[in-house]
Amino acid sequence: MWRRSPIQLPLLLLLLRQSPVARSFSQSTSIPKNLQRVRDHGFDNVMEAEKKVRRALQLQSYLLSQPSGSLPVSQLDALARRYHAIGPDETGHFLLKHPHVFHVFDHPVQRLLWVRLTPGAALRLRQESDALRSMLPDAVRRLRKLLLLAASSRRLRLEHIRLVRHDLGLPDDFLQSVVLANPSFFRLVVSSDFPDDPRAHYVEFVDEPGDGNDLAELTTCAIERIRELQYRERGADAEDSRFAFLINFPPGFKIGKYYRIAVWKWQRLPYWSPYEDVAGYDLRSLEAQRRMEKRMVATIHELLSLTVEKRMTMERIAQFRQAIGLPKKLKDFLLQHQGIFYFSTRGHHGKLHTVFLREAYHKGDLVEPNELYLARRKLCELLLLSPKKANLDRMLTSLGRGMDAFSDGRSGAKSKLIGDQGEQRSENEDSGSDSDVESQFVD
Repeated sequence: MWRRSPIQLPLLLLLLRQSPVARSFSQSTSIPKNLQRVRDHGFDNVMEAEKKVRRALQLQSYLLSQPSGSLPVSQLDALARRYHAIGPDETGHFLLKHPHVFHVFDHPVQRLLWVRLTPGAALRLRQESDALRSMLPDAVRRLRKLLLLAASSRRLRLEHIRLVRHDLGLPDDFLQSVVLANPSFFRLVVSSDFPDDPRAHYVEFVDEPGDGNDLAELTTCAIERIRELQYRERGADAEDSRFAFLINFPPGFKIGKYYRIAVWKWQRLPYWSPYEDVAGYDLRSLEAQRRMEKRMVATIHELLSLTVEKRMTMERIAQFRQAIGLPKKLKDFLLQHQGIFYFSTRGHHGKLHTVFLREAYHKGDLVEPNELYLARRKLCELLLLSPKKANLDRMLTSLGRGMDAFSDGRSGAKSKLIGDQGEQRSENEDSGSDSDVESQFVD
């Protein structure tokens, strides 16, 4: 019988490690982590339109803070330059470029140029307020599900909820109108050690006895409902999608043979529900760690599904890192799953990063738009209307001033306005308003 020498076995293992077959097999066991981000221009166009919406909301907030709803253009320009780092004359040019949102007029007494919202913009505010009021029960349900994502404690900081109130469709006075108005659903907890510190205020989930059916409905993830629909349509053929996610890679994303195998294995990997408390589980094994990684994907997926526009800035997601169990290197983790999420750096001047749920969008629009989303989108539609369709000379009611009144003798705003061809709306642009954007440090 042939005998293998002691030297041949280590040599054989070394050759297997260096062979392409062994390297390919090791790559197929898990999804690669260091993946290059591939841009999707459809989502980037959404964020480019978002820049105009954000600028308009900033100026709109100053106008609405006044009893008359109007301000001198010079004062509005000074406020924008001081608090938002806007350059000289940029505010005036922005007002002239969007006459469907801002109405510039000559004050009858002071003989100064003033600005106020147009009737169309005021109508949009009323529609958004009505939509916010009509969708308040749905916002209460979303807040309850968000608290349940913190499975171990079932409570979150009040300050963190305040920062995402716009994403969840909550009103500005949600503490009074939602939390304190529903004592059977929520409980406000204040730390006795620091009662005056806002960071020591928490909103806690209230679980009433006999509320099992409602709790089962609240702990059902959005992806589970999608799988249920697929199972009803396909029957036994959908058995392979029991733990799968909807994956749609961006255009230009290179999918190799072994990467496809890794995704195929990952799609069939079981995982724990984001609403399940895993604090007492033994997570030391490699299989448990892989299940926890997939559970993090499901948690981010569920968090984005709770938002009105199915997107949220990465900085706001990161503030729930400890509460709902998210990874430390969140950016690298999101880039590892580019078929489920899209990570955009547009629209925030590089300060913030927006995470989209890819399956919820088609050509820049929500697949299932809600009433509040449609109301917010109307502001973007007004901003994207061409200024050539508005009679600016008639809107500037000051006699003899014309459009050059904003340029202070320098470059004329009228020539810049008429020569701007970048106001036409594209099919890939979407609405979205982010009334208060915070810049936070992400580790």
